[in-house]
Amino acid sequence: MPTIHLTTFIGAPAERVFDLARSIELHRKSMAHTQEEAIAGTTSGLIRLDETVTWKAKHLGKTRILKSRITEMKPPFSFTDEMVDGDFKSFRHEHHFKRIDNGTLLIDLFHFESPYGGLGRLLNRVYLTNYMKHLLELRNQSIKEYAESEKWKFILDK
Repeated sequence: MPTIHLTTFIGAPAERVFDLARSIELHRKSMAHTQEEAIAGTTSGLIRLDETVTWKAKHLGKTRILKSRITEMKPPFSFTDEMVDGDFKSFRHEHHFKRIDNGTLLIDLFHFESPYGGLGRLLNRVYLTNYMKHLLELRNQSIKEYAESEKWKFILDK
């Protein structure tokens, strides 16, 4: 099972970064190139423990639907979302927020398993791991951009 480990420095308080990472609106904005939209469950605001969101987006030339649930949450230090239904055999995304002197380290651990046995494992090595890493990097860049500027106020209504 592949695991993607990313660490992103964000010059903002952990509480702000934590909330931006849970924002349905910011997620949608960061994935605009895939036409991603929340179509069921929590479709706006900040997702919370035990809530689900169903996303519809175009990935790899096909419209895909993925439902995930927030299975763990320890504000403002971590939360985890896991696939309930979708194209993966499984996925678990751990989001960790570590306070440091000048901001926050956002640490992603994204564990996933593709369907299709050996063919899926080959797809992971050849393409899917890099594709998913790129999506996570885009998302983290959006979180960083909003957290480090005044834009966060438009997302978090503070």
